[in-house]
Amino acid sequence: MRDDSKKTITLLLKKVVHRKKVRLLLVFRYDDFVISKIKKIEGYAWSQTLRGWYTDYTVENIDFIKQTLKNEVVFKLDNSVYNEGLKNFIEHKERKISEENSEVLKSYSSYLKGKCYSESTVKTYSLFIADFFNYLKDTPLTAVTNRDVEKFIEDIFVPKKYSISTHRQFVSAVKLLKVFYPECKIEELQLKRPNKSRILPTVLSKEEVIDLLRYTKNLKHRAILAMIYSAGLRISELLNLKLAHIDVDRRQILVKDSKGRKDRNVILAESIIPLMNNYLMSYRPDRYFVEGKPFQKYSAESIRAFLHQASKLAKITKNVTPHTLRHSYATHLLENGIDLRYIQELLGHAKPETTMIYTHVTKKDLMKIKSPLDLAIKSMAETDKNNKNIRLSGNY
Repeated sequence: MRDDSKKTITLLLKKVVHRKKVRLLLVFRYDDFVISKIKKIEGYAWSQTLRGWYTDYTVENIDFIKQTLKNEVVFKLDNSVYNEGLKNFIEHKERKISEENSEVLKSYSSYLKGKCYSESTVKTYSLFIADFFNYLKDTPLTAVTNRDVEKFIEDIFVPKKYSISTHRQFVSAVKLLKVFYPECKIEELQLKRPNKSRILPTVLSKEEVIDLLRYTKNLKHRAILAMIYSAGLRISELLNLKLAHIDVDRRQILVKDSKGRKDRNVILAESIIPLMNNYLMSYRPDRYFVEGKPFQKYSAESIRAFLHQASKLAKITKNVTPHTLRHSYATHLLENGIDLRYIQELLGHAKPETTMIYTHVTKKDLMKIKSPLDLAIKSMAETDKNNKNIRLSGNY
Protein backbone atom coordinates (compact mmCIF):
# COMPACT_ATOMS: atom_id res chain seq x y z
CA MET A 1 0.00 0.00 0.00
CA ARG A 2 1.08 3.55 -0.74
CA ASP A 3 2.55 5.74 2.01
CA ASP A 4 -0.25 8.11 3.24
CA SER A 5 2.18 11.00 3.29
CA LYS A 6 2.35 10.92 -0.51
CA LYS A 7 0.01 13.01 -2.61
CA THR A 8 -3.20 11.23 -3.61
CA ILE A 9 -3.44 10.11 -7.24
CA THR A 10 -6.72 10.74 -9.08
CA LEU A 11 -7.50 8.09 -11.70
CA LEU A 12 -10.09 8.91 -14.37
CA LEU A 13 -12.00 6.06 -15.99
CA LYS A 14 -13.05 6.82 -19.55
CA LYS A 15 -14.92 4.94 -22.25
CA VAL A 16 -13.21 5.40 -25.63
CA VAL A 17 -13.18 3.80 -29.07
CA HIS A 18 -9.74 2.48 -29.98
CA ARG A 19 -8.88 0.18 -32.89
CA LYS A 20 -12.59 -0.17 -33.73
CA LYS A 21 -13.47 -1.47 -30.26
CA VAL A 22 -14.84 0.12 -27.10
CA ARG A 23 -12.16 0.38 -24.41
CA LEU A 24 -11.79 1.33 -20.77
CA LEU A 25 -9.05 3.98 -20.58
CA LEU A 26 -7.18 4.86 -17.37
CA VAL A 27 -6.03 8.49 -17.17
CA PHE A 28 -3.76 9.69 -14.33
CA ARG A 29 -0.62 11.72 -13.78
CA TYR A 30 2.59 9.70 -14.02
CA ASP A 31 3.24 7.56 -10.97
CA ASP A 32 5.65 4.60 -10.86
CA PHE A 33 3.77 2.82 -8.10
CA VAL A 34 0.38 2.91 -9.85
CA ILE A 35 1.98 1.87 -13.16
CA SER A 36 3.68 -1.10 -11.50
CA LYS A 37 0.29 -2.24 -10.15
CA ILE A 38 -1.39 -1.91 -13.57
CA LYS A 39 1.41 -3.82 -15.31
CA LYS A 40 0.65 -6.83 -13.10
CA ILE A 41 -2.97 -6.94 -14.31
CA GLU A 42 -3.48 -9.16 -17.35
CA GLY A 43 -5.26 -7.61 -20.32
CA TYR A 44 -3.99 -4.03 -20.04
CA ALA A 45 -1.87 -2.43 -22.74
CA TRP A 46 -0.25 0.97 -23.18
CA SER A 47 -1.46 3.15 -26.05
CA GLN A 48 0.88 5.81 -27.37
CA THR A 49 -2.07 7.32 -29.26
CA LEU A 50 -4.34 7.54 -26.22
CA ARG A 51 -1.45 8.28 -23.86
CA GLY A 52 -2.84 5.87 -21.32
CA TRP A 53 -3.43 2.27 -20.25
CA TYR A 54 -6.51 0.55 -21.66
CA THR A 55 -8.40 -2.74 -21.73
CA ASP A 56 -11.73 -4.00 -23.03
CA TYR A 57 -14.74 -2.07 -21.73
CA THR A 58 -16.71 -4.50 -19.55
CA VAL A 59 -18.43 -4.41 -16.17
CA GLU A 60 -15.95 -6.96 -14.86
CA ASN A 61 -12.93 -4.86 -15.87
CA ILE A 62 -14.40 -1.71 -14.29
CA ASP A 63 -15.06 -3.54 -11.01
CA PHE A 64 -11.68 -5.29 -11.07
CA ILE A 65 -9.62 -2.12 -11.50
CA LYS A 66 -11.61 -0.43 -8.74
CA GLN A 67 -10.99 -3.35 -6.41
CA THR A 68 -7.29 -3.59 -7.30
CA LEU A 69 -6.46 0.09 -6.84
CA LYS A 70 -9.04 1.07 -4.23
CA ASN A 71 -6.33 1.77 -1.60
CA GLU A 72 -3.98 3.50 -4.02
CA VAL A 73 -6.00 6.08 -5.97
CA VAL A 74 -9.14 8.18 -5.90
CA PHE A 75 -11.43 7.18 -8.76
CA LYS A 76 -13.18 9.68 -10.96
CA LEU A 77 -15.73 8.59 -13.54
CA ASP A 78 -16.06 10.18 -16.94
CA ASN A 79 -19.65 10.86 -18.06
CA SER A 80 -19.37 7.88 -20.39
CA VAL A 81 -18.79 5.42 -17.52
CA TYR A 82 -21.59 4.33 -15.19
CA ASN A 83 -21.34 2.64 -11.80
CA GLU A 84 -24.00 0.16 -12.83
CA GLY A 85 -21.82 -0.96 -15.72
CA LEU A 86 -23.00 -1.23 -19.29
CA LYS A 87 -26.73 -0.86 -18.67
CA ASN A 88 -26.89 2.41 -20.60
CA PHE A 89 -24.27 1.48 -23.16
CA ILE A 90 -25.37 0.76 -26.74
CA GLU A 91 -22.57 -0.86 -28.72
CA HIS A 92 -23.96 0.03 -32.12
CA LYS A 93 -25.54 3.23 -33.28
CA GLU A 94 -29.31 3.53 -32.88
CA ARG A 95 -31.18 2.80 -36.05
CA LYS A 96 -34.62 3.82 -37.20
CA ILE A 97 -36.13 0.65 -38.61
CA SER A 98 -39.80 0.18 -39.37
CA GLU A 99 -41.71 -2.22 -37.16
CA GLU A 100 -42.29 -4.58 -40.07
CA ASN A 101 -38.59 -4.69 -40.98
CA SER A 102 -37.62 -5.12 -37.32
CA GLU A 103 -39.64 -8.33 -37.24
CA VAL A 104 -38.00 -9.46 -40.48
CA LEU A 105 -34.57 -8.74 -38.98
CA LYS A 106 -35.28 -10.86 -35.90
CA SER A 107 -36.56 -13.72 -38.03
CA TYR A 108 -33.55 -13.38 -40.35
CA SER A 109 -31.14 -13.77 -37.41
CA SER A 110 -33.05 -16.85 -36.23
CA TYR A 111 -32.93 -18.23 -39.78
CA LEU A 112 -29.13 -17.89 -39.87
CA LYS A 113 -28.80 -19.61 -36.49
CA GLY A 114 -31.04 -22.40 -37.74
CA LYS A 115 -28.71 -22.85 -40.71
CA CYS A 116 -25.86 -23.35 -38.21
CA TYR A 117 -23.90 -20.25 -39.19
CA SER A 118 -21.30 -19.27 -36.61
CA GLU A 119 -22.18 -16.73 -33.93
CA SER A 120 -19.79 -14.24 -35.51
CA THR A 121 -21.39 -14.63 -38.97
CA VAL A 122 -24.92 -14.28 -37.58
CA LYS A 123 -23.96 -11.08 -35.77
CA THR A 124 -22.09 -9.60 -38.75
CA TYR A 125 -24.78 -10.36 -41.32
CA SER A 126 -27.56 -9.16 -39.02
CA LEU A 127 -25.77 -5.84 -38.48
CA PHE A 128 -25.32 -5.38 -42.22
CA ILE A 129 -29.02 -5.97 -42.84
CA ALA A 130 -29.94 -3.68 -39.92
CA ASP A 131 -27.86 -0.89 -41.49
CA PHE A 132 -29.50 -1.59 -44.85
CA PHE A 133 -32.99 -1.41 -43.31
CA ASN A 134 -32.04 1.82 -41.57
CA TYR A 135 -31.02 3.23 -44.96
CA LEU A 136 -34.31 2.11 -46.54
CA LYS A 137 -36.32 3.98 -43.87
CA ASP A 138 -40.01 3.37 -44.60
CA THR A 139 -39.53 1.62 -47.94
CA PRO A 140 -41.40 -1.71 -47.72
CA LEU A 141 -39.15 -4.71 -48.18
CA THR A 142 -41.39 -6.09 -50.91
CA ALA A 143 -40.46 -3.07 -53.06
CA VAL A 144 -36.68 -3.30 -52.56
CA THR A 145 -34.67 -3.96 -55.74
CA ASN A 146 -31.05 -4.46 -56.74
CA ARG A 147 -30.77 -0.73 -57.34
CA ASP A 148 -31.50 -0.09 -53.64
CA VAL A 149 -28.62 -2.39 -52.77
CA GLU A 150 -26.34 -0.56 -55.20
CA LYS A 151 -27.35 2.86 -53.85
CA PHE A 152 -26.66 1.73 -50.28
CA ILE A 153 -23.15 0.70 -51.32
CA GLU A 154 -22.63 3.97 -53.22
CA ASP A 155 -23.90 6.18 -50.39
CA ILE A 156 -22.52 4.31 -47.36
CA PHE A 157 -19.65 2.00 -48.33
CA VAL A 158 -17.86 4.22 -50.83
CA PRO A 159 -17.68 7.44 -48.70
CA LYS A 160 -16.49 5.46 -45.68
CA LYS A 161 -13.98 3.55 -47.81
CA TYR A 162 -15.03 0.13 -46.57
CA SER A 163 -12.74 -2.73 -47.59
CA ILE A 164 -13.41 -5.21 -50.38
CA SER A 165 -13.92 -7.99 -47.82
CA THR A 166 -16.60 -5.92 -46.02
CA HIS A 167 -18.30 -5.28 -49.36
CA ARG A 168 -18.28 -9.02 -50.11
CA GLN A 169 -19.74 -9.85 -46.69
CA PHE A 170 -22.59 -7.39 -47.21
CA VAL A 171 -23.48 -8.91 -50.60
CA SER A 172 -23.46 -12.36 -48.99
CA ALA A 173 -25.81 -11.09 -46.28
CA VAL A 174 -28.21 -9.68 -48.89
CA LYS A 175 -28.15 -12.93 -50.91
CA LEU A 176 -29.21 -14.82 -47.80
CA LEU A 177 -31.89 -12.20 -47.14
CA LYS A 178 -33.33 -12.92 -50.59
CA VAL A 179 -33.39 -16.65 -49.85
CA PHE A 180 -35.08 -16.02 -46.52
CA TYR A 181 -37.51 -13.36 -47.81
CA PRO A 182 -38.22 -14.19 -51.48
CA GLU A 183 -41.06 -11.64 -51.60
CA CYS A 184 -38.53 -8.81 -52.11
CA LYS A 185 -37.63 -7.86 -55.70
CA ILE A 186 -33.89 -8.37 -55.33
CA GLU A 187 -32.50 -10.57 -58.10
CA GLU A 188 -29.97 -12.74 -56.28
CA LEU A 189 -28.19 -13.97 -59.42
CA GLN A 190 -27.50 -10.39 -60.50
CA LEU A 191 -25.80 -9.51 -57.20
CA LYS A 192 -22.06 -9.68 -57.80
CA ARG A 193 -19.41 -9.72 -55.12
CA PRO A 194 -16.31 -7.66 -55.97
CA ASN A 195 -13.22 -9.74 -56.64
CA LYS A 196 -11.02 -10.45 -53.65
CA SER A 197 -7.87 -8.39 -53.21
CA ARG A 198 -4.81 -10.51 -53.99
CA ILE A 199 -2.46 -9.01 -51.43
CA LEU A 200 0.58 -11.10 -50.62
CA PRO A 201 0.97 -11.84 -46.91
CA THR A 202 3.80 -10.35 -44.86
CA VAL A 203 6.32 -13.05 -44.01
CA LEU A 204 9.21 -12.98 -41.53
CA SER A 205 12.48 -14.72 -42.25
CA LYS A 206 13.49 -17.56 -39.94
CA GLU A 207 16.14 -15.29 -38.45
CA GLU A 208 13.54 -12.59 -37.75
CA VAL A 209 11.30 -15.12 -35.98
CA ILE A 210 14.16 -16.16 -33.68
CA ASP A 211 15.05 -12.50 -33.02
CA LEU A 212 11.40 -11.78 -32.19
CA LEU A 213 11.35 -14.59 -29.61
CA ARG A 214 14.71 -13.55 -28.16
CA TYR A 215 13.53 -9.98 -27.60
CA THR A 216 10.29 -11.13 -25.97
CA LYS A 217 11.61 -11.18 -22.41
CA ASN A 218 8.39 -12.08 -20.59
CA LEU A 219 8.14 -15.89 -20.29
CA LYS A 220 4.38 -16.01 -20.84
CA HIS A 221 4.54 -13.73 -23.87
CA ARG A 222 7.38 -15.75 -25.40
CA ALA A 223 5.44 -19.00 -24.91
CA ILE A 224 2.41 -17.46 -26.67
CA LEU A 225 4.37 -16.29 -29.72
CA ALA A 226 6.34 -19.52 -29.94
CA MET A 227 3.12 -21.56 -29.85
CA ILE A 228 1.45 -19.46 -32.58
CA TYR A 229 4.45 -19.78 -34.91
CA SER A 230 5.43 -23.38 -34.17
CA ALA A 231 1.88 -24.69 -34.76
CA GLY A 232 0.66 -22.13 -37.32
CA LEU A 233 -2.33 -21.15 -35.16
CA ARG A 234 -4.84 -18.40 -35.76
CA ILE A 235 -5.04 -16.03 -32.80
CA SER A 236 -8.57 -17.28 -31.99
CA GLU A 237 -7.25 -20.85 -31.95
CA LEU A 238 -4.49 -19.89 -29.51
CA LEU A 239 -6.97 -18.13 -27.21
CA ASN A 240 -9.35 -21.14 -27.28
CA LEU A 241 -6.60 -23.74 -26.84
CA LYS A 242 -7.24 -25.82 -23.73
CA LEU A 243 -4.55 -27.62 -21.76
CA ALA A 244 -6.46 -30.88 -22.21
CA HIS A 245 -5.93 -30.61 -25.98
CA ILE A 246 -2.12 -30.58 -25.78
CA ASP A 247 -0.69 -34.12 -26.03
CA VAL A 248 3.01 -33.91 -25.18
CA ASP A 249 3.63 -37.67 -25.52
CA ARG A 250 2.29 -37.79 -29.08
CA ARG A 251 3.57 -34.26 -29.80
CA GLN A 252 0.20 -33.16 -31.11
CA ILE A 253 -2.21 -30.31 -30.49
CA LEU A 254 -5.93 -30.74 -31.10
CA VAL A 255 -7.42 -27.53 -32.50
CA LYS A 256 -11.14 -27.76 -31.65
CA ASP A 257 -14.03 -26.11 -33.46
CA SER A 258 -11.89 -23.81 -35.55
CA LYS A 259 -12.91 -21.74 -38.57
CA GLY A 260 -15.63 -23.56 -40.48
CA ARG A 261 -16.46 -25.60 -37.34
CA LYS A 262 -13.62 -28.03 -38.05
CA ASP A 263 -11.25 -29.91 -35.75
CA ARG A 264 -7.69 -30.69 -36.77
CA ASN A 265 -4.43 -31.98 -35.34
CA VAL A 266 -1.21 -29.97 -35.63
CA ILE A 267 2.34 -30.69 -34.62
CA LEU A 268 3.64 -29.74 -31.17
CA ALA A 269 7.22 -28.67 -31.88
CA GLU A 270 9.79 -30.60 -29.86
CA SER A 271 11.80 -27.42 -29.28
CA ILE A 272 8.87 -25.64 -27.62
CA ILE A 273 8.27 -28.30 -24.94
CA PRO A 274 10.94 -27.04 -22.44
CA LEU A 275 9.69 -23.45 -22.86
CA MET A 276 6.08 -24.59 -22.49
CA ASN A 277 6.80 -26.63 -19.35
CA ASN A 278 8.70 -23.70 -17.81
CA TYR A 279 5.75 -21.39 -18.57
CA LEU A 280 3.14 -23.84 -17.22
CA MET A 281 5.10 -24.40 -13.98
CA SER A 282 5.54 -20.65 -13.49
CA TYR A 283 2.03 -19.41 -14.31
CA ARG A 284 -0.08 -22.53 -13.67
CA PRO A 285 -3.09 -21.80 -15.92
CA ASP A 286 -6.24 -23.71 -14.96
CA ARG A 287 -8.15 -24.47 -18.15
CA TYR A 288 -6.72 -22.65 -21.15
CA PHE A 289 -3.12 -22.68 -22.36
CA VAL A 290 -3.04 -18.94 -21.72
CA GLU A 291 -5.39 -17.13 -19.34
CA GLY A 292 -6.02 -13.54 -18.29
CA LYS A 293 -7.80 -14.40 -15.06
CA PRO A 294 -8.32 -17.95 -13.74
CA PHE A 295 -10.47 -20.04 -16.13
CA GLN A 296 -10.88 -17.03 -18.46
CA LYS A 297 -9.46 -16.59 -21.96
CA TYR A 298 -6.60 -14.20 -22.60
CA SER A 299 -7.09 -10.95 -24.51
CA ALA A 300 -6.24 -10.78 -28.21
CA GLU A 301 -5.41 -7.09 -27.82
CA SER A 302 -2.80 -7.89 -25.18
CA ILE A 303 -1.07 -10.27 -27.60
CA ARG A 304 -1.06 -7.66 -30.35
CA ALA A 305 0.33 -5.07 -27.94
CA PHE A 306 3.32 -7.05 -26.67
CA LEU A 307 4.00 -8.45 -30.17
CA HIS A 308 4.22 -4.89 -31.47
CA GLN A 309 6.62 -3.98 -28.69
CA ALA A 310 8.80 -7.07 -29.27
CA SER A 311 8.96 -6.28 -33.00
CA LYS A 312 10.26 -2.81 -32.24
CA LEU A 313 12.90 -4.17 -29.86
CA ALA A 314 13.98 -6.72 -32.48
CA LYS A 315 14.20 -3.85 -35.02
CA ILE A 316 11.82 -5.57 -37.42
CA THR A 317 10.42 -2.91 -39.74
CA LYS A 318 7.66 -5.09 -41.19
CA ASN A 319 4.09 -4.77 -39.90
CA VAL A 320 3.98 -7.83 -37.63
CA THR A 321 0.64 -9.22 -36.39
CA PRO A 322 -0.18 -12.62 -34.85
CA HIS A 323 -1.33 -13.77 -38.30
CA THR A 324 2.10 -12.83 -39.70
CA LEU A 325 3.52 -15.68 -37.61
CA ARG A 326 0.98 -18.08 -39.18
CA HIS A 327 1.91 -16.85 -42.67
CA SER A 328 5.59 -17.31 -41.82
CA TYR A 329 4.94 -20.86 -40.53
CA ALA A 330 3.25 -21.87 -43.80
CA THR A 331 5.89 -20.23 -45.99
CA HIS A 332 8.77 -21.82 -44.10
CA LEU A 333 7.13 -25.25 -44.36
CA LEU A 334 6.86 -24.81 -48.12
CA GLU A 335 10.49 -23.69 -48.34
CA ASN A 336 11.49 -26.80 -46.39
CA GLY A 337 9.93 -28.97 -49.08
CA ILE A 338 6.68 -29.95 -47.33
CA ASP A 339 3.92 -30.88 -49.77
CA LEU A 340 1.21 -28.26 -50.27
CA ARG A 341 -1.51 -30.79 -49.39
CA TYR A 342 -0.04 -31.36 -45.93
CA ILE A 343 0.32 -27.62 -45.36
CA GLN A 344 -3.36 -27.17 -46.29
CA GLU A 345 -4.29 -29.80 -43.69
CA LEU A 346 -2.08 -28.27 -40.99
CA LEU A 347 -3.51 -24.78 -41.59
CA GLY A 348 -7.10 -25.99 -41.72
CA HIS A 349 -7.80 -24.48 -45.14
CA ALA A 350 -10.98 -25.69 -46.82
CA LYS A 351 -9.67 -25.03 -50.34
CA PRO A 352 -6.20 -25.66 -51.77
CA GLU A 353 -6.45 -22.29 -53.55
CA THR A 354 -6.17 -20.56 -50.16
CA THR A 355 -2.92 -22.35 -49.41
CA MET A 356 -1.57 -21.68 -52.93
CA ILE A 357 -0.93 -18.03 -52.02
CA TYR A 358 2.21 -19.14 -50.17
CA THR A 359 3.74 -20.34 -53.41
CA HIS A 360 3.96 -16.64 -54.37
CA VAL A 361 5.99 -15.63 -51.32
CA THR A 362 8.31 -18.59 -50.85
CA LYS A 363 11.90 -17.76 -51.81
CA LYS A 364 13.01 -21.34 -52.47
CA ASP A 365 12.26 -21.28 -56.20
CA LEU A 366 12.52 -17.52 -56.63
CA MET A 367 16.15 -17.61 -55.57
CA LYS A 368 16.90 -19.89 -58.54
CA ILE A 369 15.73 -17.23 -61.00
CA LYS A 370 18.42 -14.86 -62.20
CA SER A 371 17.58 -11.23 -62.85
CA PRO A 372 18.23 -10.09 -66.46
CA LEU A 373 20.53 -7.44 -64.99
CA ASP A 374 22.68 -10.11 -63.30
CA LEU A 375 22.88 -12.05 -66.57
CA ALA A 376 23.80 -8.92 -68.52
CA ILE A 377 26.65 -8.05 -66.12
CA LYS A 378 27.89 -11.65 -66.19
CA SER A 379 27.81 -11.69 -69.99
CA MET A 380 29.79 -8.45 -70.19
CA ALA A 381 32.36 -9.80 -67.75
CA GLU A 382 32.82 -12.95 -69.83
CA THR A 383 33.19 -10.85 -73.01
CA ASP A 384 35.71 -8.45 -71.49
CA LYS A 385 38.43 -10.84 -70.38
CA ASN A 386 40.51 -7.94 -69.06
CA ASN A 387 37.81 -6.79 -66.67
CA LYS A 388 36.07 -9.74 -65.07
CA ASN A 389 35.05 -7.73 -62.03
CA ILE A 390 32.55 -5.39 -63.66
CA ARG A 391 30.35 -3.65 -61.09
CA LEU A 392 27.52 -1.13 -61.40
CA SER A 393 29.37 1.10 -58.95
CA GLY A 394 32.33 1.35 -61.35
CA ASN A 395 32.81 3.39 -64.52
CA TYR A 396 32.57 1.68 -67.89
